[in-house]
Amino acid sequence: MAIAEDPIFPAPGLPLDIMGWFTVHIGASDVAVTGIRPQFMTYTLLLPPACPESDAKTIIVSISEAARELGISIVGGHTGWYDAVTVPTVGGVTVWGTADHSAWVSPAGARDGDIILMTKGPAIEAVALLSIVYKDRIRDRISSESVEQSLARVRQITVVRDALTAFEAGGVHAMHDATEGGVFGGVYEMSSAAGIPAHVDVDRVHVPPDVRDLANVLGFDPWQAISEGTLLAAVDPKSAPRIRDAWRHVGIESYELGRFDRSLDRCVVRRNGNTVELAEPGVDPFWDLFFAGLRA
Repeated sequence: MAIAEDPIFPAPGLPLDIMGWFTVHIGASDVAVTGIRPQFMTYTLLLPPACPESDAKTIIVSISEAARELGISIVGGHTGWYDAVTVPTVGGVTVWGTADHSAWVSPAGARDGDIILMTKGPAIEAVALLSIVYKDRIRDRISSESVEQSLARVRQITVVRDALTAFEAGGVHAMHDATEGGVFGGVYEMSSAAGIPAHVDVDRVHVPPDVRDLANVLGFDPWQAISEGTLLAAVDPKSAPRIRDAWRHVGIESYELGRFDRSLDRCVVRRNGNTVELAEPGVDPFWDLFFAGLRA
């Protein structure tokens, strides 16, 4: 059994139907990275006293529809209105599924020589949520097309399809959703768990223009910002083309990011023509920007 639980504090201004959708996917993604299909879910929804029942219904219907699309049965949960709550909040979403004992992978399963594949690009969640918080303050500094692309990324805050598609293609040894610490943090965690250094080359990766634009305007490193929705996969080199073809078939963009290499004495990253140590991630830059945006 693979089981995952997560509390979630959504961004103010996030449409309520989107909140229901992406919170289900956040829970389901943490199970899918094991290669096990999410099957069951419980969900606790905490609401402020002023939240009307019509808004609660919008969220709950969205939760139900998202679960149905993923084949997940909602088997329990709780909904309540509380004075201590100021915005609709997920007290906890728990998702689990089962599989044969050999039919799963661990984030610690990377092997020497494995290729590191990445889907979508860096900072997916950071860009999606920060664009919501700052949208009225960045429209004169970023093109409207770029802003709309960033706002639309909220629908990419999921790796369920990414992970299950890769696992079904075969040759996957480990998967991880690049959440806290972003892509660099995710690679570091996979490397630490497996005990094998990694070499990452971001000079060969195309950063989507809207991600680059928002990162430049707000002043954060997209490679170190929270990126729920970006799957990192350690795969057998012979399987990498097949996995990327499978992703391409379902409309998921992917990149070859680097490899695990036991001959190295530490994790390294090549960036802007220089190779430096890939250190343990510090505080994710997303949070200061997020809360500063809420206070402004």
